[in-house]
Amino acid sequence: QVQLVESGGGLVQAGGSLRLSCAASGSIFSFNAMHWYRQAPGKQRELVATIARDGSTNYADAVKGRFTISRDSAKNTVYLQMNSLKPEDTAIYYCRATTLFYDYWGQGTQVTVSS
Repeated sequence: QVQLVESGGGLVQAGGSLRLSCAASGSIFSFNAMHWYRQAPGKQRELVATIARDGSTNYADAVKGRFTISRDSAKNTVYLQMNSLKPEDTAIYYCRATTLFYDYWGQGTQVTVSS
């Protein structure tokens, strides 16, 4: 059973930065893609960023130019570098890994941005 463990969340002032980590229990290259999602109170979970097996990336319009998804295959870890944070970035951030037949979620990490 694959496990994903997120870390790195916290409280930060607007304009600040955080780096989230998602550590997988197996090789990240066993997944077609890995993703970061977020869910703010009272809102639906939304896709923030994706990194595919080939290294290509995609971002939600709301975070383009501010967030960067990356990976370290030696550590089986995917990162989300978040810069120029805004109060509207406040949410629980989740890591997701997808294969052709399965998908796995982490437990989430809270990010709170104060104004």
